[in-house]
Amino acid sequence: LPDDQTEVVIYVIERSPNGTSRRVPATTLYAHFEQTNIKTQLQQLGVTLSMTRTELSPAQIKQLLQNPPAGVDPIIWEQAKVDNPDSEKLIPVPMVGFKELLRRLKVQDQMTKKQHQTRLDIISEDISELQKNQTTTMAKIAQYKRKLMDLSHRTLQVLIKQEIQRKSGYAIQADEEQLRVQLDTIQCELNAPTQFKGRLNELMSQIRMQNHFGAVRSEERYYIDADLLREIKQHLKQQQEGLSHLISIIKDDLEDIKLVEHGLNETIHIRGGVFS
Repeated sequence: LPDDQTEVVIYVIERSPNGTSRRVPATTLYAHFEQTNIKTQLQQLGVTLSMTRTELSPAQIKQLLQNPPAGVDPIIWEQAKVDNPDSEKLIPVPMVGFKELLRRLKVQDQMTKKQHQTRLDIISEDISELQKNQTTTMAKIAQYKRKLMDLSHRTLQVLIKQEIQRKSGYAIQADEEQLRVQLDTIQCELNAPTQFKGRLNELMSQIRMQNHFGAVRSEERYYIDADLLREIKQHLKQQQEGLSHLISIIKDDLEDIKLVEHGLNETIHIRGGVFS
């Protein structure tokens, strides 16, 4: 309820010594609460209003609807009955005075906020569940990628062995010799001091040197602008991702080269044994 109030619905069950019980009528309970001494005690506890919640009989409802309340125009009362969204559970209630109108507006505003908050809570739970599902899906995708990479290498090994058996007894062709030369050239370039391997070693040396100087000068303090620091972090992150990707590619290429070279060596060995 508005104005930091709440509504409490109570009922009383009276139990007799012989074990039987009955529910005290709401009118009797209301009359008890309206006694002067009881009402004073309830007000001290913060109770501001007491009322009965009783179900009207069909005859009472019919009489209430047929006779407009005092001060209400019959035409307006008839229109209120027509506009009733649920005539079986609701009846028109007149609002008399600005105080009653203000109370109704506060109640409607509070109910609207409650409905919005409930909807926001539901949406928040859905978003949390979707984020959890997204995390699980991303983990599964990464797992499937690793399986795909493993299957690709295994497939390559099978193809190499199949090609070795298929070409067993045949002389090395010109395109195969050219491919072997190209692979040897690529491996030499990768292992050359001035190429990728040398650059990676140089970067690792610089990183170790920076860590060493950072440990020596740990007591010195430098202040960098927040935007500049963010850009530096982003740049270093991109560099790190690039290095990681490059290292991964080089490792994969070296493994493929070793597999192909191993297959070619076996082919040469088998063919050499046949021709000898």
